[in-house]
Amino acid sequence: MFDGLITSKTRVQILMRLFLNPESRAYLRELAGEFNASPGHLRSELAHLTEAGLLTAEKEGRQVHYRAARGHPLFPELQSMVRKAFGMDRILESIIERLGRLEAAYLTGDYAQGRDTGIIDLILIGDIDQANLLDLTRKTERHLDRRIRTLVMSADEFATLQAGPGRQGYLLLWHAPGYRMTTTGERSQ
Repeated sequence: MFDGLITSKTRVQILMRLFLNPESRAYLRELAGEFNASPGHLRSELAHLTEAGLLTAEKEGRQVHYRAARGHPLFPELQSMVRKAFGMDRILESIIERLGRLEAAYLTGDYAQGRDTGIIDLILIGDIDQANLLDLTRKTERHLDRRIRTLVMSADEFATLQAGPGRQGYLLLWHAPGYRMTTTGERSQ
């Protein structure tokens, strides 16, 4: 999707990594290892994106951490394009239409950190039709050429998970109108 628009493969990887979950951040050596790219080339791309205002840079000790600049006027459009490139828009449309009473959908694991490892981990909150979920998951996996792992929970189970030890990052992808879950797992109506 971005390949024709942005000619630098490294620049596309950076945008995909940091705009899927704008709460995530990364530093130069971390990105160089993930992308198997030279730190010098990566440093140049990060500088271009920072100068353009698409990324923010925060110095922490000897490391500079980069993240998506939420205040940039193009932020919503770029994040939408990244989600479409990962196929999140198609997954959510299918889930919402066919699965019963879905209250919220969270992305977790590597994709929540912006890393495309080929396995999409989703937590679905609500009363979900398991047969439709299995069928939908198989069809979507073939279409996206990625594996999808789902975990169905009630809102109370998710709140317990959020409050427990070893808590990991969860990216809220969708929630039903009038229903909101915070990142700490608290429900509010």
